[in-house]
Parts: sequence; structure tokens; C-alpha cells
Amino acid sequence: MLIEKLINSNKFIAPAGKKVSLKDFATKYEGKELSKKDAEMLLEEGRKQLAIMQDKLYAHNQYSVLIIFQAMDAAGKDGAVKHVMSGLNPLGVRVYSFKAPTAHELDHDYFWRHMQALPPRGEIAIHNRSHYENVLVTKVHPEYILNENLPGIDSIDKIDKKFWQIRYEQIRRFEKNLTENGMIILKFFLHVSKDEQKKRFLERIENPEKNWKFSASDVKERAFWDEYQKAFEEAFSETSTDYAPWFIIPADNKWFARLAIATIIYQQFEKLNLSYPTVSAKQKAALEEARKILLAEDEKKDKKNKK
Repeated sequence: MLIEKLINSNKFIAPAGKKVSLKDFATKYEGKELSKKDAEMLLEEGRKQLAIMQDKLYAHNQYSVLIIFQAMDAAGKDGAVKHVMSGLNPLGVRVYSFKAPTAHELDHDYFWRHMQALPPRGEIAIHNRSHYENVLVTKVHPEYILNENLPGIDSIDKIDKKFWQIRYEQIRRFEKNLTENGMIILKFFLHVSKDEQKKRFLERIENPEKNWKFSASDVKERAFWDEYQKAFEEAFSETSTDYAPWFIIPADNKWFARLAIATIIYQQFEKLNLSYPTVSAKQKAALEEARKILLAEDEKKDKKNKK
């Protein structure tokens, strides 16, 4: 893909084992080589390449792919899923959007509902919000943890630093197990600025066609902006690993964010060296026999027509 020469995906990786500060990552495209029009053309070509890779993934049947999206409200998660994945075969892609857990879900461990949505070999699953909500929104609102009815956790006071360290370790262990069994995990954080979020909120309020996208709770959560930024930083610092990296994507320019995501996914696919399965000599012989039978149908049809 030409775009690989224009987008250096390494600059978006949250380094494994290091403390992450979101201030070190841009929220908007800072280059001069790309325009919105160019990006849209390149994205269209990128979708075609991703479709080929998806076909090989299915035929290869050894790996599965889990793509996670996390972000502040109005960062563009839904749009990214729609525009980047629209060229893929829907039979091999599942998209799951996780809201607040139900009472039934809370009766299980916090991984349970996400495990039900993991992709089988040869397929792709996209989690719009994910198990990371359990170290993000619950970190900002620890009272939600009490709904999980965990042994020994009967007050907010007991949700301390050790509690979160254990939970980060649980997530690393969970993802390590998945990757060791053939799952590729790609985690994207759409890094939007506070000013851009305000702009998008106002658009949703002022445009009748976008009113449905806005919730009064969005503004309430915006008041916790700094707390959320800190929660994201801690999550990235603790859970960005070589086997399941976090990519922090500038999201103030939606067109660039979508292109960057498509590029990174394509690059990760390439690393797998996927190819279509080769057939054995016995299978080739069977294919040739099937070919002869099909061609013989035409010969019989021609003879019948001559009569």
C-alpha cells in the first residue's frame, strides 16, 4: 500500500513496559503530505487490500483477529468501524458494541460477556468498547465496582491501588492466553482533543439529524475529562504489550484517523504472511476429475442438440 510510505504506524504505538502520557501523542494530523481528498482515495484502495487479506485469513484458518476501539465520547469510533471495515465480507466480521453490563452479565466475571464475542479462527471481531471499560469507567466511577459483588470488596475504600494492579494483571494474562492460541489483538484509542469533542457535541445538539447521537450523560462525563485521561494513561502503561499493543490514533481529523487505522490493520495482516492453502497431489487429481465431469456435460449437451 502506498499509504505505508506516508504513515509511520510506529509513532502511534504506546511503548510496552513504559509509562504513557497522552500529552506525548498528537490529537490531529500534523503532516503536510496528505489532504482529506487524498486520504479518502487511499482509504478506498486500502479497503480493497483489506478485503483480500480477510479472504486469505478465512482460507488460512489458523488465526483470528480481535480489534478493540476505545475513546472518549464523540471521538469517532462508530464512523471508524463503518468506513474502515465496509469493504470486508460481512460473513467473516462481527461488530459488538458494549454498553453498561446487565444484571445477568454482572453475575459473571467481567471478561465473560466479552468472551462470548471473541472471533473463531479465520474471522474478525470488532469490539466497540471492551473489557477495558472495567479499568476505565470503573476507575473514574469506582462505585460501579460494587455492582460486581466481588468477595472482600464491600466498600469503595477497598478499591485501592492493589485492586487495580491485580485487574491489569488479569487483562494481560487474558490477552496473553488469546494470542498464544492464535488470536491477533489490535487495540486502538481514538485520541480526540477536548476542544474537538466540544465542537462535535455542539454539532449533535444543533443538527436535528444528529440529535439522536447526543445524550445528556455525555456532558456529565465530560466533566471528568482529566480523570478519564489519567485512567487511559494508566491502562496503556499497564497493558500495552508486544503481543497486544495499543495504538494511540490522532482523531481530531476523522479522515486521517480512519486511514491510519486501515494502514495499521493491513500492516499487521502482512506480518502473518497469509496465503491460500495449497492442495495435495491427490486433491489436484480429484479437481481434474471433477473438471472432466463438468466438461463432459457440455459434450453430451452438444451431441443431443445435433440429434
